[in-house]
Amino acid sequence: MKKLILKTESYQYIEESFRQWLDVLGFCSGSIYNMPSIAREFFYFLENSGVTNIRNLEQIHIKRYYDHISTRANQRRGGGLSKNYINKQVQGVEKLLEYLHHKGLHTLPTTGIRLLKLERSEITIITPEQAKMLYKATETEPDNIKQEATNSRDRAMLTIFYGCGLRRNEGEHLDVGDINFDTGTLHVKRGKNYKQRFVPFNKTNSNHLQQYVYDYRPILLKGKTEGRLFISVKGRPMTGGSLYCRLKQLQQKTDDTELQQKTLTLHALRHSIATHLLQNGMPLEKISRFLGHSSLESTQIYTHLVQTH
Repeated sequence: MKKLILKTESYQYIEESFRQWLDVLGFCSGSIYNMPSIAREFFYFLENSGVTNIRNLEQIHIKRYYDHISTRANQRRGGGLSKNYINKQVQGVEKLLEYLHHKGLHTLPTTGIRLLKLERSEITIITPEQAKMLYKATETEPDNIKQEATNSRDRAMLTIFYGCGLRRNEGEHLDVGDINFDTGTLHVKRGKNYKQRFVPFNKTNSNHLQQYVYDYRPILLKGKTEGRLFISVKGRPMTGGSLYCRLKQLQQKTDDTELQQKTLTLHALRHSIATHLLQNGMPLEKISRFLGHSSLESTQIYTHLVQTH
């Protein structure tokens, strides 16, 4: 919402201080940009509703704003806004109110709005044996040092999305500095609903990551300075799309026809590790924390997957 101009100076100040607060807390660059933009759209709506002092905010104003974004047109594509976009708006306002509460405005209301339920597509999972096949596909005899480096990077990719169960967006925006080898944890700063969490990894995963970070990532970087963990052969940060393409290539390198025919995605690796952990007896509560779910309801789907597979 770059075109929205706020007239109220206090709203302008809150937007900028909100941005600085997110930065200090260590949120990723995407969240530091997006959430203040959501705040600006919210403030713009309040201005046009005659509310120019945040202390006068009432829950009815938030409800009217929700009705507004639920019915307004998509300015880029036409039609209405997606459920995911509307949920992001609500979550952004919730985080803004959390910030204002932190600044001492304890009388401000909560949103009082439940997030829209998104439709689930059919979930694909792989077996533990098929996961081993994907790792084995990264062990092809390299022709040169660059190929050796990409093999190591691909193992690190499997480690992040399968071994650590990160979402596609979380893994794409992971920085080298987010990995603590001393404690064996990843700091996920760009989690779903703008939540952060720490994810543990075991010794095998640590070995894969350390080999890539210290031995092969510098080869791909070619002397450049870059914080992102995953680097392409051109020395640039990889997108979620390019990581997905690498996964599909590994899938086709395996000798398993059943695996080759599966609709395999980075998120399918996350579903798979959750299912395998549950099969191995890990309590649902621990899996929920591992995945960064807001509630056990989201994690309970894996009990059905275990029964099915």
